[in-house]
Amino acid sequence: MNARPASIRFSWVVGGVAFVLGSIAVALVVGPTSIDRTGVIVESFDAALPFTFESNLADQQVSIVRNLRLPRVTLGLLVGSSLAVSGATFQGIFRNPLADPYLLGVAAGGGLGATIAFTNGLGDGIGAFDPVQIFAFAGALSAVFLAWIMGSAAVTRSSNSGLLSNTSRSATTLVLAGVAIASFYSALQTYLQQRNTQDLRQVYNWLLGGLNTSGWDEVSLLFPVALISIAILASTGRILDVLAVGDEEATMLGMSVTRTRLFLIVVASLLTASAVAVSGLIAFVGLIIPHTVRLLFGSSYRIIVPMSIFVGAGFLVLSDLLARTALSPTELPIGVVTAFFGAPFFVVILRTSIK
Repeated sequence: MNARPASIRFSWVVGGVAFVLGSIAVALVVGPTSIDRTGVIVESFDAALPFTFESNLADQQVSIVRNLRLPRVTLGLLVGSSLAVSGATFQGIFRNPLADPYLLGVAAGGGLGATIAFTNGLGDGIGAFDPVQIFAFAGALSAVFLAWIMGSAAVTRSSNSGLLSNTSRSATTLVLAGVAIASFYSALQTYLQQRNTQDLRQVYNWLLGGLNTSGWDEVSLLFPVALISIAILASTGRILDVLAVGDEEATMLGMSVTRTRLFLIVVASLLTASAVAVSGLIAFVGLIIPHTVRLLFGSSYRIIVPMSIFVGAGFLVLSDLLARTALSPTELPIGVVTAFFGAPFFVVILRTSIK
């Protein structure tokens, strides 16, 4: 069998862009409200480009396209690409294809922060700088920070005792610290939910994820962080390939493994926390997308990271489309949809990779 190339092909990029554009088009024209498809596309071009296009849609239909469908699709693109590229980065950092963006307690921290906001009547999670988003973001980052402090302290003690023979064990220690923090935060969250049962519905809806937006506020909140972070992570494929060889080998090649790993963890965690703050907890995107890309295109992170951006964006847009149309007018939490497809699909690709 011929080895797959370690660099991304132009045809793959074209295919990724086509998948994203196709997902956008389908998500814009399909919805619980029937609108002329050609008019939707024309109105979308009118909103996105500095040229004037006449869609001939009614004012109410224009409002639906511009203030509901377009921002929701855009938010789906940002959140999907953010979770996917963060997952690919964490898998490279820890040399484990089963790692995901919530590895260091980001999910538990975000859930605890949102629960605190909901149980104190501080917001509904919609709108720019809504208290729910702020508390979720702060909680997610606090979990990562505590995990890093605990992991670093454990590594220092092991090094002083002569128990730490190589730096790769520090990654394992960090993961274990993240698991401990996640368990502690989850316990606090459960306690708050039991003390405030009247807010359980709001909390559970947020925990199951959703691209709830009544305009462009959430997009404007996530966009700058996502743009900068994704651009940084997309350029680190070669670094992740070096880390995949091993810490000792990377050090021999002149890389500062600890500093590089810390920098990537900070950027990926910031990106994940920002996505969680505006969308809640959406399962499996950051886990199955990079793994699927790895099986389809090769094991080099110079391929996995950029292709995960395209596949993750399109996948979440289509998942959200199914969430809002499958039981219309009732809307499913998007986390239910991603888990419904993600769990069995992950089992299939896992069995395939083992064979």
